Amino acid sequence: MTGKRDFAAQREDYARASLDVLDVDPDPFEQFLRWFDDAEGSGIPEANAMTLATATPDGRPSARIVLLKGVDERGFAFYTNRESRKVAELAENKHAALLFHWEPLSRQIRIEGTVEPLSQEESAEYFKQRPRGSQLGAWASPQSRMIASREVLEERLREIAERFEGRPVACPGHWGGYVLHPEVIEFWQGRENRLHDRVVYRRAGDDGQQLPGGWERIRLAP
Repeated sequence: MTGKRDFAAQREDYARASLDVLDVDPDPFEQFLRWFDDAEGSGIPEANAMTLATATPDGRPSARIVLLKGVDERGFAFYTNRESRKVAELAENKHAALLFHWEPLSRQIRIEGTVEPLSQEESAEYFKQRPRGSQLGAWASPQSRMIASREVLEERLREIAERFEGRPVACPGHWGGYVLHPEVIEFWQGRENRLHDRVVYRRAGDDGQQLPGGWERIRLAP
């Protein structure tokens, strides 16, 4: 190995805030928005960046960063190429997880649930809001497929730009949105001596049945 580093010696003690079941909002979506506002207010760049973890039917996981583009009573929305690896895995195994990590605040949010596609109409409406360069890129990139070179991709982009020159870029049929319907949402606050605070919202009880009133809040040991 080159450049040996002592990763085991890297430590940070967390002492910025605390978290208790009695402090959080009864509605996990409201609690998420409260923490998200804190993250944006603290100047964290792209606070909406989140890890999306998917898995194949036989349990082989994969993860990547995507951007949160909507939160409502349905769940957490993101957009992507419908021919990508993540979508192929979701087509066979709809269970997925999201992770937000806001290091300056010593906070994480973990979300587990199932993912469903948004309608093409809703996807097209969001597509209209994207920068033109991103719209063209959605047409140009055969996401997750092998390409011969960067030049091939750039030539494809030039061809697409010429095709739509002087007119709006239509939303491609192979691009669209997805929403993760949460079943578990965990709020993690770093604390001293690794005795972190963890508050979890669960939509179903231990028996798997829907809980009356919507969500149960519990504390977990760190």
